Amino acid sequence: MRYAEPLVRLISELRKLPGIGPKTAQRLAIFLLGAPEEDVRSLADAIIEAKERITYCSICGNLTDMDPCGICSDPERDRSVICVVEEPKDVLAMERTHEFKGLYHVLNGAISPMDGVGPEDIRIKELIARLKDGPVREVVLATDPNVEGEATAMYISRLVKPLGIRVSRLAHGLPVGGDLEYADEVTLAKALEGRYEL
Repeated sequence: MRYAEPLVRLISELRKLPGIGPKTAQRLAIFLLGAPEEDVRSLADAIIEAKERITYCSICGNLTDMDPCGICSDPERDRSVICVVEEPKDVLAMERTHEFKGLYHVLNGAISPMDGVGPEDIRIKELIARLKDGPVREVVLATDPNVEGEATAMYISRLVKPLGIRVSRLAHGLPVGGDLEYADEVTLAKALEGRYEL
């Protein structure tokens, strides 16, 4: 079946979103066409407003509508600990735990020579400048547990340790409620490395 050109364009634009394949884009497009016009306009306005008002925090690099962001300007946060993450979505994930009370530093990427991304392409020099300026005692490296994330963590660790600042890494291993038989070898190896005494 051939769709009308505006519908084809809408499907094409929706497919550009991460995780949206052709069938999901088609379902979303048809849903939007059947939705009340006020809901569709509200969605479009929210997208435009976010694009116009959201920027990066000049201190940590997180997404914000004010500068500095709410986390950096919160006097209750522990300024002696900085958690380094790859993307703003990682800050949201960490904040959902309600466990981390320090500050963040968003790299906006990870070192990936295969993709042409080197240390100078992400916000490492800004991190080092922050560490030299502030009362930081610990840097928590919370990069992804993949090749790029590990390479980034190792690179940053080599830069930070000479500053006399403690460097820690998030633990990796088995998920709570998981079964050993379904865990892959790398996950099991990381769980063994990170074991602790009871």
